[in-house]
Amino acid sequence: MTPAARIEPPFDLSQAPDAPGVFVIHLREGEPYVGRTRRLRRRLRRLLSPSSIAGRALRPGELATAVEYELAPSNLAGLLRHYELLNLHSPEGAARRLRLRPAVFVKVLLSNPWPRTSVSTRLSRGSSFCFGPFENRTAASRFEQEVLDLFQIRRCLEDLAPAPDHPGCIYGEMGKCLRPCQEAVSREEYSAEAARLVRFLETRGRSLLESAAAARDRASEELDFEQARRWHERWLRIREAASLCGDLAAPLDRLSGAAVLPSPEPGVLHIAVMLSGAWLPLCEFPVLATGQSLSLDSRLRSLFTSLAPPRLTLAQRSEHIALLAQWYFGAARDAEWRPFSSTEDIPYRALVRDISRTAARAQGRLFEP
Repeated sequence: MTPAARIEPPFDLSQAPDAPGVFVIHLREGEPYVGRTRRLRRRLRRLLSPSSIAGRALRPGELATAVEYELAPSNLAGLLRHYELLNLHSPEGAARRLRLRPAVFVKVLLSNPWPRTSVSTRLSRGSSFCFGPFENRTAASRFEQEVLDLFQIRRCLEDLAPAPDHPGCIYGEMGKCLRPCQEAVSREEYSAEAARLVRFLETRGRSLLESAAAARDRASEELDFEQARRWHERWLRIREAASLCGDLAAPLDRLSGAAVLPSPEPGVLHIAVMLSGAWLPLCEFPVLATGQSLSLDSRLRSLFTSLAPPRLTLAQRSEHIALLAQWYFGAARDAEWRPFSSTEDIPYRALVRDISRTAARAQGRLFEP
């Protein structure tokens, strides 16, 4: 982001560029007015013109005492800065002002003696395993149901009191549940099945795909082609279920990624980084020749080794993930999101390509002649 520019009465708005940005109108009384717009000068003129309804309310020079603005050429940078400014200036906080919709997760409730899954928008402490975010509750529910068809985890919501005379349910009769309610399985056996489910989510389906592929190959080597066909059909079902999580969903503690963004400053790009579900301040990345012989890859690696996730409350982390989901699933996504699960598997080559493309698009050339 560019440093904030300040305009004081009499408001000469001709110096404000008609470009995307965020702004704060400071008032003599009450909290400042914080906004974000695609056309900064036009929006400020509408708000501060004495002839407009907004201008008569803000009374430039009398109630409105100063304007600060920052350019934000990318939608993600503008959204993140708007969120920061609202948290800084509004006692309500940013979530309500931005009308943030909480991100949707599939949770495995491991604190339950007999773990089950649920679709939820609430993060919680403890031993629940959260996987997401999903675009909406419908997408999360479909993924949950398709994945549960691959395991024998219960789907009932009751707090189980297992007993041999428990009536059970249709899923137990169909062999889709281990029937813990009827004491058909020990707690250790059921916990092992729940652990397989968590492993499936941690690996985004790879754990089950690999075991099914290995069983299919063994059957084929033994010339048991009918069994190999059945294992291949199961492999296809697993792949289809795993694909429903989309490109963004990940375990909460591994929800990390980066996006290369344009900057209004010549010779500089911004890199937006999320680590473990928490946004970091935008990182400035110079792309002009500096006389140093370090490659883009080396400079990127140096940048990321210095980063660490901030300490957030659950509410703050929920808001940060909601910002990611709003941008990623919305029509305003204007950059490639490069997910990674840890700093050991950051896709540096893809980020270098993004840097080159973004610099060429925003500034016409990567280096000054």
